[in-house]
Amino acid sequence: MNPAPSRRTFLRKSASTAVLAATAGSAPFRSFLATSSPSTPEASIQTIHAELWRRFVDEHGVLIDFTDLSGAVELPTPEECRAGKPNALGWWAPNENGAMFNGFYLDGLILRALATGEAEDRAKARRLVEGLLRLASCSEVPGFIGRGFGTDGKTTWPMGSNDQTIPWFYGLWRYLQSGLADQEEPALRKRIVEKFTEVANVLVETGWRMPAEPPFHFRGSFAQFSWEGAPRLLFVCKAMHQLTGDAAWDARYRAALDESQDPANADSSPTRLQICERGMHFEAKPDGKIHRATWTGASSAISLRGLWEMEDDPDLRAAYARGLNATAREAAKGMTQRHDFDPDADLYYEPDWKQINALWKPQQTEQDAVDLAHLQIKEINRLSPARRAELGTAREPIFAAWVTTLSPDAGLVKEYEAEILATIAHFKADKMYFVSFFPLENAWWRVQTVKES
Repeated sequence: MNPAPSRRTFLRKSASTAVLAATAGSAPFRSFLATSSPSTPEASIQTIHAELWRRFVDEHGVLIDFTDLSGAVELPTPEECRAGKPNALGWWAPNENGAMFNGFYLDGLILRALATGEAEDRAKARRLVEGLLRLASCSEVPGFIGRGFGTDGKTTWPMGSNDQTIPWFYGLWRYLQSGLADQEEPALRKRIVEKFTEVANVLVETGWRMPAEPPFHFRGSFAQFSWEGAPRLLFVCKAMHQLTGDAAWDARYRAALDESQDPANADSSPTRLQICERGMHFEAKPDGKIHRATWTGASSAISLRGLWEMEDDPDLRAAYARGLNATAREAAKGMTQRHDFDPDADLYYEPDWKQINALWKPQQTEQDAVDLAHLQIKEINRLSPARRAELGTAREPIFAAWVTTLSPDAGLVKEYEAEILATIAHFKADKMYFVSFFPLENAWWRVQTVKES
């Protein structure tokens, strides 16, 4: 039986950290906060950061997907989450991507905290970390990572995904790498490592499948020999060895590097290392069109970036760098799509996402939930033109700008710097309803590290 499709079918330590630590609180990183003017990248970043923290971080330290411009949003009730309304995946609901977006956003927020040295920025990073820990403690199912919380602050959807789980790992790892955890109470690092280890051990026991609540049991896997799987599985193994020193994780990592789906056909069955070295790419459809989905490809890009930072072997490190550079060049192609999005357009936004509950029916399998979501996405897109525009057009160039900056090659990032900054300046977060503009802040801070290197 073929697995149910994912949403994409719809639609040494970091050198930069060392630089930021050395320049924390310095004038170049503070000045933009007070000297920006309209239509500049600096002004856009100010607005992005302000809007994120005014509207999109809930009381539990978890990013929600959308609000109206005042910050109002109706969350699902616990009963709706348990019943799988609008669907058991939580797709199209405002608490759909908390683990994913928290982990992603920490990539930039941590750089900001290191650069400014401000207690407020450190506290914000800590708040998102606590949100991640809470999402891994909201179910009786071991290893389960929730998406976000209903109105009770406890209940979530019964299924997560690989796209939710790897940013969860990455965000916690990035926080530990930054040294910020060590500036907090002594127990924080221990708490993070223990939860990280608990989830990783469960994934090994399940054959790298993501645990889900009954009746679904599992959803998604890191075991695929593809861009969606290879960097993610390797990242968890490498990070676990780094954090715990357990030799079993290093052995698991070394073995996984050279594994392939069909060892007898080496030419057509690449190893995980070869998949990483190739990097992110998008296949053309039968009609010749390429559907770009950098926002989900980013989960593997961050995994590859983490592998490059942790790896000491020069040959492996070079292979990871080649994969990151190829990924950056592929992502950069998506930035031109910003021209298709009018940041001043006054499109109707439908706040009542619960209208699609009219299409609801019980679901017993992942495929049931996917089929239902297929029907519902057509309806919610019809009801909300602003949704269609932001997620169908704006999201790709936004994520493309960030993923381009994940390259370890400063020259490559500088090559695209003007395009990245133009993309940042193009969007107006105070006129956007969906949180998916946050990677622009990540891109900004990574560009700053290149400038200072």
